[in-house]
Amino acid sequence: MYAIVSSLAWIAQLVEHFPEEEGVPSSTLGPGTSMLRTIFAWIKTYEKHLSAFAMVAGFIVDNLFFERVDLWQTQAVFASYAAACFIAIPLLHWIEMRPARLASFPRLRLLLPLVTQFALGGFWSGFVIFYGRSAVLGASWPFLLFLFFIFLGSEYFHQYHERLVFTSILFFFALYSYAIFALPIYTGTIGTMTFIESGALAVGVFALFTALLRMLARERFLQDVWRIRVGALAVLLFMNVFYFTNILPPLPLSATAAGVYHAVWRAPGAYLASDESKQSWGVRYLGLTPTLHVTPGESLSAYSSVFAPTTLTATIVHRWQWYDSAKKQWTTRATISYPIAGGRDGGYRGYSTMPISMVGEWRVDIETADGRSIERLPFTVEQAAVPPPLSTITLQ
Repeated sequence: MYAIVSSLAWIAQLVEHFPEEEGVPSSTLGPGTSMLRTIFAWIKTYEKHLSAFAMVAGFIVDNLFFERVDLWQTQAVFASYAAACFIAIPLLHWIEMRPARLASFPRLRLLLPLVTQFALGGFWSGFVIFYGRSAVLGASWPFLLFLFFIFLGSEYFHQYHERLVFTSILFFFALYSYAIFALPIYTGTIGTMTFIESGALAVGVFALFTALLRMLARERFLQDVWRIRVGALAVLLFMNVFYFTNILPPLPLSATAAGVYHAVWRAPGAYLASDESKQSWGVRYLGLTPTLHVTPGESLSAYSSVFAPTTLTATIVHRWQWYDSAKKQWTTRATISYPIAGGRDGGYRGYSTMPISMVGEWRVDIETADGRSIERLPFTVEQAAVPPPLSTITLQ
């Protein structure tokens, strides 16, 4: 949505600078043309305010529209963005290669950068939504920050969408980011090998893209080919570093619900839990770190509901860690894993149980089998002489 308003503002600037046809002023044009010019002039006047509003509103609308990453509608939207860039970028530079083509396709020459801007803006908006849902902020903030800066920058650097190197490198980054979560949806697998295959798929599509560039705009492509290759290689290395340092979010997996309770058990059609009745308002509604009061010999349970696409199977790990204040480091006390299968809207539900023998700071890291964080559950344990008041709740 924000890309649409930004694009309209860009068109408004073009319209305002078009010469009047045959010296006819705007006041003497037809009512439809005059109204169109008035609308574009208004958009141009309030461009900054409209862009800011559209960015916020568009992000909210996209967040509501993109419900699940594995829906065919979602995949069709992302595929259309890729196809638009794949066609528009080479075609623009084919037109610009010859003055005769510029004269023959003036409107297309103005439209193609707009198509590129719209498609790349749609990519960034969707990526911020889906990668943000899948990320643990403490682990993935560098990638999310970089992605968010690109999302904001696409609004203010639309003039660079006419430049071959700039758009080609951004297109490769979009292809790679898309392949990372699209391929697991179709293969039903997730892990290091699937990530490597995603990179190979993105490189293959980008190779076809550069071949089309060479075919349609050979001279311009040969001038910039090394800068395009170096930029694409930098993106490739950047994404691999983020993956193998566990910074890249584990999309298409995402936690839909998670928590630590005194006990969790399965009932017909539901999961139930014993939760402390006197947790503070901030813990219940703001997600602040809870304090759990345990008696000697008591165990606690960690619950997680992890969304996965319909065809995907994976292994989920609950890593129980206690903070050793003497050594000033986290130590793993238990690692419990179980398989999941995708398809349920609310996520695949499971839990693990851990005897608690030490007080202090604890956390449960919910991870993939290769160590990528899906969710982190911090909590504090205090010893109690008698059990605290508990209530039974139904888990999502």
